[in-house]
Amino acid sequence: MEDDSRKARWERQSEVPLALASAAYLCAYAVRVLVHGLSDGWRAFCLVLTLMAWSVFAADYAVRWRLSGKRLLRFVRTHLLDTVVLLLPLLRPLRVVNIYETRRRHHGEPRLPIYGRVIVYAGLSTTLLGFTGALAVYSFEYDAPGATMRTFGDAVWWTCATLATVGYGDITPVTAMGRTIAVGVMACGLALLGAVTGSFSSWLIQVFSREDDERPPGR
Repeated sequence: MEDDSRKARWERQSEVPLALASAAYLCAYAVRVLVHGLSDGWRAFCLVLTLMAWSVFAADYAVRWRLSGKRLLRFVRTHLLDTVVLLLPLLRPLRVVNIYETRRRHHGEPRLPIYGRVIVYAGLSTTLLGFTGALAVYSFEYDAPGATMRTFGDAVWWTCATLATVGYGDITPVTAMGRTIAVGVMACGLALLGAVTGSFSSWLIQVFSREDDERPPGR
């Protein structure tokens, strides 16, 4: 119980600093990618800002591990989202739902229903992955020889089509890193689509089953 209270206290105290670090990391990365011709001084400042923000994420991860009292490998297995966020800091806003539910439990309010959590996660993940995926692929593609992705708008259009598993083919990555990012975006799009479809189908089945149970006998 003491460890749980210490963990909850740490989560409350670190909520605002982590949110600020997430915003700083995303803004600094976006400036480095989108502002062409950035001076060396500003580029170095953005790099330092991203490294400082990541060090905050790493410190938070280390504190959570120590407060859990688990071995490192077990902590990694049981906290996959925290581990992924540490390795890919652009996904840090995904923890917003966890923070929201923690605050609801602290105030004695009911948690979000499972279907609501799936929809919120999927919506937030799609928006975040769309923006960060476009940033990442654009950083490698915009000046590559033979590239069709010349503007950030092209990158956003390509990311939306890829996440939706449509794949028009009018814009395609030509660099090795761009195609590697494309594989990750495709996998995330399929996973999100499957999660939302499965959750919606399960919800419909429960609704229809409840209606059948409430129907009077003989009808």
